[in-house]
Amino acid sequence: MAAPAEAGSARIRTATDADGLWRRQAVLSRVIYWGLHASCLLALWTGVSAADLALCATLFLLRMFAITAGYHRYFAHRTYKTSRAFQFVLAVLGCTAVQKGPLWWAAGHRRHHQFSDQPGDMHSPKQGFWYAHQGWIFDGRWDDTEIGRVPDLARYPELLWLNRWHVVPAALLAVLCFVIGGWSGLIWGFSISTVALLHVTYSINSLAHVWGTRRYATRDTSRNNALLALLTMGEGWHNNHHHYQASTRQGFFWWEVDLTYYLLRGLAALRLVWALREPPAHVLLGASPPVRSESA
Repeated sequence: MAAPAEAGSARIRTATDADGLWRRQAVLSRVIYWGLHASCLLALWTGVSAADLALCATLFLLRMFAITAGYHRYFAHRTYKTSRAFQFVLAVLGCTAVQKGPLWWAAGHRRHHQFSDQPGDMHSPKQGFWYAHQGWIFDGRWDDTEIGRVPDLARYPELLWLNRWHVVPAALLAVLCFVIGGWSGLIWGFSISTVALLHVTYSINSLAHVWGTRRYATRDTSRNNALLALLTMGEGWHNNHHHYQASTRQGFFWWEVDLTYYLLRGLAALRLVWALREPPAHVLLGASPPVRSESA
């Protein structure tokens, strides 16, 4: 087993330190975001091949895994352990998903759990579908990394660097897609794959609190949704997750497909990760019959 991640020497206290010059690039962020969406239309010019589709699907799945296994279950919730080297790999892959850096993502998600569906939640559907889905990312209140929420991550200088320069891995991936497949490889492998990834990820914020069933009476409106779980590699078991956030496994029962958890079990067999946390028996025994949401 590799040595576990150990803290570096960096001591970070402010958003300026965590975000660097990027925190003043709100206009550029919007240009990149909507530019990615617009660039998908170029598929009408490039056409598509089987290789393009394979590249698109592969990068979608790889980066979805990086978000759910890396940014979410590891960085935000620390539900398992890994080495410092593999921690960095997860962070780099997460940056390629164009969802900003690992410290920003984890801090925002910890905020979401603290204030879920209450004032202070970054993306509650109570503020409307558009805001919960993507409007919140243009709200200046959430631009800075809340460094006080992630002191455990801010001690690693390499993670801090990635948080400042999260655009670098994404840009390098775009170049790689062009090298592999030319213009069609760039559009399908990067643009279309990234836009699909963004909206599937955002669907947990906008839909998994209004559409599905509630097994647990959590203080928020989180719901389990099998379709969203399939699309997001396990994140759709959202009510389970809000009930017990410390579990690596979000599909608590055998019929709740959680592809991310299965892949993490495979990585555990290879000793790349370890100490995967399961929901304890008392959590599972506390289940009650699911309640169908009114909007389902």
